[in-house]
Amino acid sequence: MSATREIKERIDSVNNTLKITNAMYMISSTKMNNARKALANTEPYFYALQDMFGRVLRHLPDGYSHPYLDAREVTSKSDLRRAIICVTADKGLAGAYNHNVLKLTEEKLRPANNDMLYVVGEVGRQYFANHNVNVDGAFHYTAQKPTLSRARSIAYQMLDLFERKEVDEVYIIYTRMKNSMETETEIRQLLPLIRLNEEFFKQNMTKLSGVYQETFDMEPGPDLLLNNIIPDFINGYIYSALVESYCAEHSSRMQAMDAANKNGSELVQELSIQYNRERQAQITQEITEVCAGAKARALQQKKHKKKDMPKFENQQGEDLDTFQAGALH
Repeated sequence: MSATREIKERIDSVNNTLKITNAMYMISSTKMNNARKALANTEPYFYALQDMFGRVLRHLPDGYSHPYLDAREVTSKSDLRRAIICVTADKGLAGAYNHNVLKLTEEKLRPANNDMLYVVGEVGRQYFANHNVNVDGAFHYTAQKPTLSRARSIAYQMLDLFERKEVDEVYIIYTRMKNSMETETEIRQLLPLIRLNEEFFKQNMTKLSGVYQETFDMEPGPDLLLNNIIPDFINGYIYSALVESYCAEHSSRMQAMDAANKNGSELVQELSIQYNRERQAQITQEITEVCAGAKARALQQKKHKKKDMPKFENQQGEDLDTFQAGALH
């Protein structure tokens, strides 16, 4: 009886867990859809901004130099002071989402070279605190609700560090959604815009191959134009990274909860079969015990009945059995 009770309790426990995982799956699905809508609503502006930025880069004068575009001269790469933004989630149960971002951050971070670490998400903050890694800044309430204002505050803080020459390079590590089922952890250089500059040149030259390229003048000058465009561009890129990470987090959580639901259902099925077998064995044992008891009681009653049976005598007082035996002879 104790075995069936334990199996029954475990089945109830798994079913209660399945209710939680199902609810988390539905919540993540709703949040991911909302995040995708928010990203889709802002994509036209940022795509237009990126296109304009690429056009400006194509028409810059030869030999033009700008602090946001050019790499700083240092004696060696080890002397570069870098700021790294690590985008994680505020909670776990999202598969390998947080693990992949934290692993890549640990590979790129150089504490011995005075690299500065900025973390988005409570999981990353607690992880680095537990591993004795100094966190220079944590952006709270950003991972679960990425907005333009929060992205702008991060961008302005990075721009301020770069302008005051406290850092020479700024990177962001986030998770990009390749498609609805696949994610990829990426690291992008935000400042200076060397790598982004190269990417934009490649993309725009591919798009504009064989197409007439207009010429225009920059008034009052390229410096003022870039000083206005680049902060908005960095803000838009950070916002896109935050929303991409937010979508990837809930996509990973949906996959993790879906796998948990499937495994839980299989476990409940196996436990139900085990419970039925144990219950059937108990019923069989009870029937066997009842039948054995009834048979033993019947035999006992038969013995008592035979023992108490009265003896019949003939008229001479002889025993009936003796009389019958003599009569046969």
